[in-house]
Amino acid sequence: MSVLEPFAELGRQVNGLTVVSTLRVDSTIQASVVNAGVMQGPLDDLPVLAFVTYGKVKIANLRARPQIAATVQAGWRWATVEGSATIVGPDDPHADIDTERLRVLLRDVFLAAGGTHDNWDEYDRTMIEQRRAAVLITPSRVYSN
Repeated sequence: MSVLEPFAELGRQVNGLTVVSTLRVDSTIQASVVNAGVMQGPLDDLPVLAFVTYGKVKIANLRARPQIAATVQAGWRWATVEGSATIVGPDDPHADIDTERLRVLLRDVFLAAGGTHDNWDEYDRTMIEQRRAAVLITPSRVYSN
């Protein structure tokens, strides 16, 4: 069983709705809600928590300070993943992920977060137009109640 299974179990119950918290330059917390899911990481096949975003503040914070916390909650149960984020997108290229692999990765992350789509070509176009990126969280600490 993956260390991320408690998070994955709760995430499935709430359509992946997750609060992510990043660190601003002034050391205050910036929090937002995303759809996240657990998947095999595309860089090393280890489990990661992943989401797709185009949030400029979130991405800027993660570029400078990759520490991130993500919390999912269903009823009175919750789980938190703390870790380091890797951003992969058109403005954050990765040597191991070309344009085609990024297109597939964005779909994979979306599906891992519970998403579905009737028109994948439209989805791909939107991802390109909005310059969306995948955020892959390598867990350093996972805890829950």
